[in-house]
Amino acid sequence: MKPILKPFCMLLISMAIGTPIHLFAQKKTGFKVLNDFPIKSTGGWDYITVDGASKRIYVSHGMQVNILDVATGDSVGVIPDTKGVHGIALASDLNKGYTSNGRANTVTVFDLKTNQVLKQIAAGTNPDAIFYDEFSRKVYAFNGRSKDATVIDAASDIVVATIPLGGKPETGVSDGKGKVFVNIEDTNEEVEIDATTFKILNRWKLDGGEEPSGLAMDRKTSRLFIGCGGNKTMIVLDATNGKILGKFPIGGCDGVAFDPELKQAYASNGEGTISVIRELSADKFEFVENIPTERGARTIGIDILTHKLYLPTAQTKPVEPTADNAHPRPQQIPGTFHIVVVGK
Repeated sequence: MKPILKPFCMLLISMAIGTPIHLFAQKKTGFKVLNDFPIKSTGGWDYITVDGASKRIYVSHGMQVNILDVATGDSVGVIPDTKGVHGIALASDLNKGYTSNGRANTVTVFDLKTNQVLKQIAAGTNPDAIFYDEFSRKVYAFNGRSKDATVIDAASDIVVATIPLGGKPETGVSDGKGKVFVNIEDTNEEVEIDATTFKILNRWKLDGGEEPSGLAMDRKTSRLFIGCGGNKTMIVLDATNGKILGKFPIGGCDGVAFDPELKQAYASNGEGTISVIRELSADKFEFVENIPTERGARTIGIDILTHKLYLPTAQTKPVEPTADNAHPRPQQIPGTFHIVVVGK
């Protein structure tokens, strides 16, 4: 046996030397916290939108939207009177921005160049997530309490449809080809909408996912990355048929971003991490790592030109429970709100 064993061992060694390292160990991102941009005004926060082309960051913050320079963090403007603002959508081809104002039940329209408010549009009850579908030139505001979507024609800024969704909607995305997808948080579903007729085409149950919130898409492969904060799971879904292609452990996520060049999906977790899922092919995915950030950084924006990630958070202190509120939310420490910058 010895004459056979030695050549066999040499064969194994030569195979190992010639095998790419990613087959033995996942390649890490090399990402880390690079900077933080302070915003001294007070108020809560939700979504953040990054536009690398205009080099601007739009941050929902209490009753206003703060606009920062993407490279320096310097303030370059404010959109005022956005009561309970949740999200910011950009229709760059029309030079317009839109904010979803949860407490006012309105959508604010503003000029992207001057930051001047152009119009207030009535929406449903508690508009939360919002995005612009460039295919149909429509803005979708997803209303948490009325459980529907307000569809606004971005050319005229007129509401053209209200779509009942049968549950509480969270983040929505478009495939850029006529389909819109939205998470339904309280029914654990993904809903597909026809962007031309505004009809619901499919309702897909997210088996193994609870309270889907964050959502991003690889348009090239038609894959949806769904962050389910209820059971700390990311589901990868085939947007053409609703088939679940993967499930990965993450944290208490409220936001998801996707980098189409690096083929990486990022889930921002309130525990203070970013969970990274890499797309190896249209049907193969892997968990890469958890990148340390800061506690409370649960939403995320991405600059796809620089590959940097931006996450809002603040320092908090505990609040004593009362008879009316046994589990109160921590209180924000004034002057500590900031944007965490993550990248290489």
